[in-house]
Amino acid sequence: MLAYTTNANLGSPAKVYELLTTAAKAHPVAGNAGGSYLTMRSQEGAIFFVINLVGNFGTVFMDNGYYNKAIAASPVHALPGYVMGGLSWFAIPWLAATTMGLSALALESNPVFPTFPDRMPNDDVTAGLVLPYAAVALLGKGGAAATLLLVFMAVTSASSSEYIAVSSIFTYDVYQTYFNPQASGKMLINMAHSFVIIYAILLAAFSTGLYYIGISMGYLYLMMGVIISSAVLPATLTLMWSKQNLAAAALSPILGLACSLIAWLVTAKKEGGSLSVASTGANNPMLAGNVVALLSPCIFVPVLTYAFGPQNYDYKSMAAIRLANDEDVADAAHVDLEDIPGGAAQTVIDSEAEQKNLQRASLIAKSLTCFMTLALIILWPMPMYGSAYIFSKKFFTGWVSVGILWMFCSAFCVGLYPLFEGRHSMANTFKGIMRDLSGRGGVIKGRAAREGSGSEESTSPVEGGEKVPVVTEKSE
Repeated sequence: MLAYTTNANLGSPAKVYELLTTAAKAHPVAGNAGGSYLTMRSQEGAIFFVINLVGNFGTVFMDNGYYNKAIAASPVHALPGYVMGGLSWFAIPWLAATTMGLSALALESNPVFPTFPDRMPNDDVTAGLVLPYAAVALLGKGGAAATLLLVFMAVTSASSSEYIAVSSIFTYDVYQTYFNPQASGKMLINMAHSFVIIYAILLAAFSTGLYYIGISMGYLYLMMGVIISSAVLPATLTLMWSKQNLAAAALSPILGLACSLIAWLVTAKKEGGSLSVASTGANNPMLAGNVVALLSPCIFVPVLTYAFGPQNYDYKSMAAIRLANDEDVADAAHVDLEDIPGGAAQTVIDSEAEQKNLQRASLIAKSLTCFMTLALIILWPMPMYGSAYIFSKKFFTGWVSVGILWMFCSAFCVGLYPLFEGRHSMANTFKGIMRDLSGRGGVIKGRAAREGSGSEESTSPVEGGEKVPVVTEKSE
């Protein structure tokens, strides 16, 4: 808002437009229409578009954090949550690039810019320093502090989600499944905490090593699709195509990774003459590796599926998956699992009603996916790229205005609406806190107690040694 309203050096979309036009004349961009910064017709931009698209397919489809949240949430709430979250997130990179990226370009020739009178070095750009440089130019030391806070919150939020996701895989899918199927809830919780610590140490050590060998954040961003995107199609077909067999699901990502690494390194060697950080980090080798990673399973999956025979999986065994038994942990914490969605004592949902909700959500999700793909990837950017249109001052003003309005909508969706939707849960939590503080703790009966069916009573201790009935589901 400051860049396009009150800043002394910028202050309006028109001023930013004029400075960017001047910057393009002084430093025209090779491969851009008219050498301009204000166009979608960019050769390097198109390459980055494909790399970014492929890499983010991998980060979303292969991120266990997304699966954890989707499975933990009810089908009724998961779909609108993901749709609203996705649309809200879109405004962040779009408006951040429109604001901080263009502000950095517009202010490079201004004494307030940190590198003045020089331009930003390429190494600083790939290290992700455009945003802090622009923030310092716009806000001074306050901009540096704001950027540090922003990055800290983003990194801690993302990393904590990954810690939990990785921990859940090792705890429930590896440790409990293969090493200790009879593990108690307390043991599972302890293992989960241990895996979080172990993964955090390994990740910190790995990140430090990458820094000292000269691998930048930009390099990692371009490379992540090469490493992970070969698993996108097999993972998707695991849920969407019943014929895919075990061999195709397990071997296609490995074979795809081998092909993507070959394509990446061969292209780097051919174009750069040798394998180095600079040659392997160039756009064309990264493009080759990303595209091969995403598309090679299109060959491996059907070949392996029909070579070893279709699985014809009916998905019924997934309904037999039992939840981990955390009742001993819940008892120690004076928590009734009936009040926890997905808890071990949760009332069994009617299967037909559940399937009906899932089918309806599936149709809506597929329709929205097709619509948003058509709108945001084809109808919006491609005509602007093909026409080599260079923004006019009026068009750029409209572009900025739409971005700001979108950001306000995002703030409402992720900042205000969840508070309204969760008002009842927050009220119950507040009542529980007040009950504990007043010394009247205890266990609140859950839904099964209210329904009065298919349940049996047990007792759980509360403060003062008094026993309170707790209703739990009968186990089969």
